[in-house]
Amino acid sequence: MLKFTIKFLSFLMVTTSIGAQTVDNSKIDHASHMANDQRIAEVSQRGKDVMPFNLDATTHIFTKNAQGGIQQVISKIKNDDAQVMLIQKHLQDIRVQFLKGDFSAPANIHGQEMPGLSALMASKPGQITIEYQSIEGGAEIIYLTKNANLVLALHQWFDAQLQDHGKDAMAGHTNHHSGMKH
Repeated sequence: MLKFTIKFLSFLMVTTSIGAQTVDNSKIDHASHMANDQRIAEVSQRGKDVMPFNLDATTHIFTKNAQGGIQQVISKIKNDDAQVMLIQKHLQDIRVQFLKGDFSAPANIHGQEMPGLSALMASKPGQITIEYQSIEGGAEIIYLTKNANLVLALHQWFDAQLQDHGKDAMAGHTNHHSGMKH
């Protein structure tokens, strides 16, 4: 009986080791990281055609909340008045475009398949309240809606921007303020 048990266990060890395959996850992670870096570089390049300010000199902050969220763009360098003026003008213009249902600017930067974008584009005037506000070091746009599907779309849209803007973007928190360097 002992001889049979040893042979059977040996058989199991051989058959399971034959079926097992080793996957080098470091190659997968590296490839994914390289693809993400390439995507960020492409978005940054396209962003220069849409955003008049220096993307590297700003931080985009996306704060989700139950009614939608807040998108802030803040100069990384304190008292960079020229950068702040460009940020404020751009966000004022974007607000006007968005109120008209024109989301072509983010579509040109991030692509037509950007998560959440199609739902935002399909929204009817008045379904999303879009408010502009100047803040210290930049500006913000506040998105408010009572429509749960549009809240979800805004959150997906924020997440996509966080990923696409890489080191120049961060998730915000309620009552989050300036990310400027002093």
